[in-house]
Amino acid sequence: MYALAQTLFKIPRSLSGDGNRKTLNILKDSLKTATLEIYEIPTNTRAFDWKIPKEWNVKDAYIITPSGEKICDFKENNLHLVGYSIPTRVQLTFAELKEHLHFLEKQPKAIPYITSYYKEYFGFCLDFASFKALQKEYENSQEKFQVIIDSKLENGAMSYGEIRIPGKSKQEIVLSTYICHPQMANNELSGILMCYALAKLLSQRENRYSYRILFVPETIGSIYYLSRHLNALKESCVAGFILTCIGDNRNYSVLHSKSENNLADRATKHILKHFYKNFKTYSYLERGSDERQYCAPGVDLPFCTLMRTKFGEYLEYHTSLDDLSLLSAQSLSESLEYVLRVLKAVEINDVYENTILCEPQLGKRGLYPTLSTKDSIHQIKDMRNLLMYCDGKLDLLEIAEICGFNLLDLEEYLEKFIASGLLKKKEKKC
Repeated sequence: MYALAQTLFKIPRSLSGDGNRKTLNILKDSLKTATLEIYEIPTNTRAFDWKIPKEWNVKDAYIITPSGEKICDFKENNLHLVGYSIPTRVQLTFAELKEHLHFLEKQPKAIPYITSYYKEYFGFCLDFASFKALQKEYENSQEKFQVIIDSKLENGAMSYGEIRIPGKSKQEIVLSTYICHPQMANNELSGILMCYALAKLLSQRENRYSYRILFVPETIGSIYYLSRHLNALKESCVAGFILTCIGDNRNYSVLHSKSENNLADRATKHILKHFYKNFKTYSYLERGSDERQYCAPGVDLPFCTLMRTKFGEYLEYHTSLDDLSLLSAQSLSESLEYVLRVLKAVEINDVYENTILCEPQLGKRGLYPTLSTKDSIHQIKDMRNLLMYCDGKLDLLEIAEICGFNLLDLEEYLEKFIASGLLKKKEKKC
């Protein structure tokens, strides 16, 4: 994952454009066991209340100062150019230019990430220290800056990618991440890397559920996808997860759905409680990623958002400070384990019922210690509680919460109970 991050980091991405296509094609070529389908959606295609925007591509963009210095070079850092800036070639005084310059006074060494997707505009971003230096030298000068933005904003297409991994069931777990942010590591790349790694792993094993993995531009991508697939997702999706800001080495977190009680919510809460200290939970009131779409009124899919440090909650967010130093092979590996544990909890969860009345004799089935001691009683408490609470009404996550055990620790016993005929899955009524 970390090696892939280095390959993808400087590719210019936005709502649309060749950078998105290049990113998706690199992923497609890198995946040997899963097929990534790439789709192109024409400009002006209707998606609920929205339309697919024009396609934006940048060949070059920079400013030449009156002294001949090149600054705000797009090729040096994609964040120097305001996203979706229109083609521009003008000469401006500093007084005129500064209306198109963006910076962060509270973070003087950071280049901010700024976009203007749906209103035509041009602008550049720079660190505040550089802005102050320009201001000091040119504030009262009539000398001209050359502004060059060699971009195209025209009818084209929006790209997105989709992977489908069949499981034993046609019911699905959906994983979604976005591909629209340029040159930011934790905010943008970490979700792409996580979905890439999950696609490789899930496609090489047998899964209870099918998996659908989406690489979409944030907001407009998920809105378009839902506009075409909502009814099918309502039928098939048992749990969904947005993966973003999940590559740093800080604490783990989840942003819940409105109900905070769908299967994705419950599985994540359970895993966080049993594996991770100092985790954070956020309500839907603090939404900001594509949970806005997947959990919107009338959509109401069983989604939540998995993160390490929540978007907007870390200093480097939406700036040039969100670079590859925020990621490491270790932090990515640990985050992958987090997601896999949550998926395991979803896959295990079901409703079971006992097949015999009263306590079964576990000893004759090799499921009970031959000597009953104080220690052995404690060792089998969780196992017995699992068995006794399987009443055909409570699902396993509910039982684990009532009894206070880690569901993943009881997976072996669950399999033994099923194999020995003590438990059977409760048939769902049509």
